[in-house]
Amino acid sequence: MAKNDNSTNNNVNDSTSKIDAIKQLIFGENIQEYNHEFEAVKLDILKKKKELESLLDDVKAELLQNIDNLSTDINIRITELENTLEDKADALEEKKLDRKLFGDLLIKLGEKISN
Repeated sequence: MAKNDNSTNNNVNDSTSKIDAIKQLIFGENIQEYNHEFEAVKLDILKKKKELESLLDDVKAELLQNIDNLSTDINIRITELENTLEDKADALEEKKLDRKLFGDLLIKLGEKISN
């Protein structure tokens, strides 16, 4: 099995050296320049990626702040609506049944029954 691994490694090394030789034939002396350009492009891409990540973080923070503000505003409005509804329900109860008037009527009814 070790013999098989060595032959595989030799095949890979041969393939790599053949690829390097082909690259040298095709690109020649310009390979260093191409490598430099590829590195510059790679660095530019990484820089742009960091800028985008920073921008996304800023947008995320702003959205979370806006959501928090909106949640607070909604909670305040719900509380105000609950209070208004409770006040109107209390007013409706008073209009529907005037407790003092009802109490007076019951007293008068009781007096008439006893007479």
